Amino acid sequence: MVQVAVAQFAPGQDKAENLRSVARLTARAAALGARVVLLPEYTMFTAPRTDDRYVKAAEPLDGLFVAAAADTARREGVHLVLGVNEETGGGTHFTNTLVALSPRGERVALYRKVHLYDAFGVKESDVVAPGPIEEPQTFTVEGVTFGLQTCYDLRFPEVTRRLADAGAHVVLLAAQWVPGPLKEEHWRTLARARAIENTVYVAAAGQSAPTGAGNSMVIDPMGTPIAALGEQAFEVAAAEVSAARVDEVRTTNPALAMRRFAVVARD
Repeated sequence: MVQVAVAQFAPGQDKAENLRSVARLTARAAALGARVVLLPEYTMFTAPRTDDRYVKAAEPLDGLFVAAAADTARREGVHLVLGVNEETGGGTHFTNTLVALSPRGERVALYRKVHLYDAFGVKESDVVAPGPIEEPQTFTVEGVTFGLQTCYDLRFPEVTRRLADAGAHVVLLAAQWVPGPLKEEHWRTLARARAIENTVYVAAAGQSAPTGAGNSMVIDPMGTPIAALGEQAFEVAAAEVSAARVDEVRTTNPALAMRRFAVVARD
């Protein structure tokens, strides 16, 4: 078994302060026994609107922010996963990137958000470049395999299905789930659906208010939340996950093996 923690807070425009929050939350998670710690989307920098400020705040993956996060991963001895604004070099856009760092501070997996949030009155694509469609990157801790996805991807079941096909037992979902009418219901319903239909764990870490809807959680492959937060502004929740539990659920519910359709990339 592996202890997984989801950390919930509201990042701001001060990257140094965001790094201090990363350090505090990761230490709190490690004290609970977590081996994998997930922080929200846009942990590096969040402003009230997704605009040029995000582009100006972006850094390369070998920049100061990821280096400091890697120091935290090393210090606490955990795999640390967090959302960063990755510099593209073009000056007009950045990529919304999820980075997984090992207890040695090494980058072990990346995911650049594919489905951009051009919905609910927001147009992320104005300043965000979509990530490439490529084979999912995963990492493994004590026999449990983890895959990555980001926020709006939750509304596209193919993303999670590809992670299940890549061998993920746990989907690490980082989000800034923007508050709005019925948005919390959508978040909980969709996260549980992705767990049930793929018989995987879903560990979802969202930003807290005012930038996000909170409700971070870890969901069992049968769709039951086994750790959850509500509206807390700065908190951690943790739960144990195991490959054996995924196997057990798939014996009872072999829907993944019985399906008759595959996921195909679309331009």
